[in-house]
Amino acid sequence: MKIIEPIVELINPPPYETALKTIEIAGRTCYQSGDKMTDGSAEDFIRRIVERGHESVLEHIGLTARFICDRGVSHEIVRHRIGAYSQESTRYCNYSMDRFDGEITVIDLASGFKYDLNNPRDLAKYQEWMAAMDDAERHYMRMLELGATAEEARSVLPSSLKTAVIVTYDIREWRHFLRLRCDKAAHPQMQQAAHPQMQQAANLAKNPLTQWGPVFFEDLEV
Repeated sequence: MKIIEPIVELINPPPYETALKTIEIAGRTCYQSGDKMTDGSAEDFIRRIVERGHESVLEHIGLTARFICDRGVSHEIVRHRIGAYSQESTRYCNYSMDRFDGEITVIDLASGFKYDLNNPRDLAKYQEWMAAMDDAERHYMRMLELGATAEEARSVLPSSLKTAVIVTYDIREWRHFLRLRCDKAAHPQMQQAAHPQMQQAANLAKNPLTQWGPVFFEDLEV
């Protein structure tokens, strides 16, 4: 059994300048102010429309991200209505196979809930969770040995099971997602999955791999 922490990464985001220009064109269409466009006008224009709550214009650009998280967190992610999802299937993924190293992978409970493993209470909870994960893996593999299909054996897999989810939202929906899922009232493991996305979005202007920028998210408080 492998124990990992969640991962979030953007996949092939559009060039920042392309996104800025597209949204500026869309927004200025509403006001018929295209004559005011200049090489440097897009960011200030977008800031103003966001301040006014004119966020529908942000729907013209989408971003795709890969979440590596547990099944419980993925259930919360896919509840967002305006999006496209492609998720690892436990019906067709047989974790006894070589490409999975013949074991299940789970998301670390201790990191999500910030357990202090020097604290006896937290350590006891973590050890109980570990025992449950070991049992789940053992029963899963035993069912496969007995001739069960992956879709049969998956019934014993835990909520902590790692899953991969590809998510595409427009920028307006990403803003809604980040407001909701980074909030201190959100589930701790959901916050753990969502915050890296927020941090990445806020720092994209400095990221040479994505060539993105913060203007779409800089006003969010998380």
